Amino acid sequence: MEKIIIFQQAGSGNAKIDGIKQYSRGIAITQIFDLPSGLPDFIEEPEPYFQEDFNGDLVISFLTHPDLLHHLALLCKTKNIPLIASGKKCAEAITPVTCCSLGKLAGLGTYGEQFGIPEYEVEVTDGKISDIRVKRGASCGATWKLIPRLIGLSPEEALERVAREAQYLCPTDPSKFDPITGKSALHIAGNVHAKALKKALS
Repeated sequence: MEKIIIFQQAGSGNAKIDGIKQYSRGIAITQIFDLPSGLPDFIEEPEPYFQEDFNGDLVISFLTHPDLLHHLALLCKTKNIPLIASGKKCAEAITPVTCCSLGKLAGLGTYGEQFGIPEYEVEVTDGKISDIRVKRGASCGATWKLIPRLIGLSPEEALERVAREAQYLCPTDPSKFDPITGKSALHIAGNVHAKALKKALS
């Protein structure tokens, strides 16, 4: 059983926590640290926010404050525990743009096998999608939740709809755009699900 520790602020990771609990196999969330929000822009001494010890196989951060995340990354480095902080900037952590754009990386154990860039298996009967099975998906659960919206559609209809349905279900903030690419995490979530379905159908 892979042991995962979660750090969040004021419930910032609740949607992902629920998804991991519902759709994972062989994973146990053993500790959840919920730090406060509404903190000063600059935290010179983050140590008081990390009084309790933690240990496990993987740490997932939904911390929104960069100083708290940086300190957590240093703690994880000392403990030799991998740290995932999707959508953040932190040199010491694994930082995919979204939880559903995490590649298959060494050292992430069962979590890395089950969560990240989506993978589907699809059955088509009489020109309609009759079954979709998830091999790997988003920790928020969107990969699984959109399936009922695609069953019964033709492959062409499903490919036209899947990105939009994934975006409806994605819990990320739609107002956050990458200034370099001009794309938001919401666009990326839609694109990776569309590519997964297209690959499964091909």
